[in-house]
Amino acid sequence: MDCIVSSSTVLIRPHLTPIRSASSVSAKPLSSAQVASFAANRHTLSFKSDYKRIRAFSTSASTIRCGGIKEIGESEFTSTVLESDRPVLVNFVATWCGPCKLVYPATEALSQEYGDRLTIVKIDHDANPNLIAEYKVYGLPHFILFKDGKEVAGSRREGAITKAKLKEYIDGLLTSISVA
Repeated sequence: MDCIVSSSTVLIRPHLTPIRSASSVSAKPLSSAQVASFAANRHTLSFKSDYKRIRAFSTSASTIRCGGIKEIGESEFTSTVLESDRPVLVNFVATWCGPCKLVYPATEALSQEYGDRLTIVKIDHDANPNLIAEYKVYGLPHFILFKDGKEVAGSRREGAITKAKLKEYIDGLLTSISVA
């Protein structure tokens, strides 16, 4: 049996084949001891088949970075964006915005890809009305690049965008401000 573990459930499926009916699934909540054990050992992923380990993968904090996009508010905007020593791409989003949810995985991946060359942050539209008014954000998602405390001319981009197009957009901006 193979197990897929999440923080809330354990799904058990033979050989990870698609589940055909609910009767073929055996699932039960994790006990507090299992949750504690999983939390302590979450850096190791192992896949078992017929109770024999067939693959183990261990990670370290230096190789995998999760949650690379920090959500900031009006109180953090000046210190995080305007006083940053590197370019900052601000992504204005809302929890109810479908296109924002579509673009998020691409921005997350690019945040990790650009690393120290670019910081990407997101700002919740509904929770930060003063920033929305100050920067005249009318559509979502809305991207604005800042460098040396100022908005980079021509850096505004509004609407859903593919990862490839977003990378092209960011590369063009970084080249124009001599950061590439």
